[in-house]
Amino acid sequence: MAELFSPEWMQAYKDQWNAEPELADALAKINFNSAIAYGFKREDKPKGILIVKEGRAVEAGIYEGQELNWDLRADLKDWEKWLKNGLNMMSLSAAYMQGKLKFAVGDYGAMIKDPRMVGPFLKSFAVMGRV
Repeated sequence: MAELFSPEWMQAYKDQWNAEPELADALAKINFNSAIAYGFKREDKPKGILIVKEGRAVEAGIYEGQELNWDLRADLKDWEKWLKNGLNMMSLSAAYMQGKLKFAVGDYGAMIKDPRMVGPFLKSFAVMGRV
C-alpha cells in the first residue's frame, strides 16, 4: 500500500472517489467544486490535494501551494482508525469537538448543517478506506 497522502495514494483515492456514486454523483448534483487538502496536525502544510469539479475528482497529487477550500488535518493514528472504520455523524462530531480532526481551511459548521454535503463528506472517509 502506498504511503498515506503520497501521490500514488492520492491518485488511487481519486479513482475510488469517482467510482462512488454516493460521493461523486451526489456532489455533482450540487455543482460542488473544491480543492481539498489532507495532511497531519503540527505540519506546516498538507501532504496531498484532491481537486474536485462538478463532484468529480479531476486532479490528485502532492500539495504544492494551491489555493484551498478545505484542509483536513489529523494525527496518523486517527487517519488510520477512520480509514479502517469510517466515520458517522457521532464519530465525526466527537473527532471535531475533541480536536482530533482539524479544519485548517474550511467551514465545518456550514458543512455539517448541509445534508447535501455532510453525507458525501462522511462517505469520503469510507472511500479513503478502499485505497
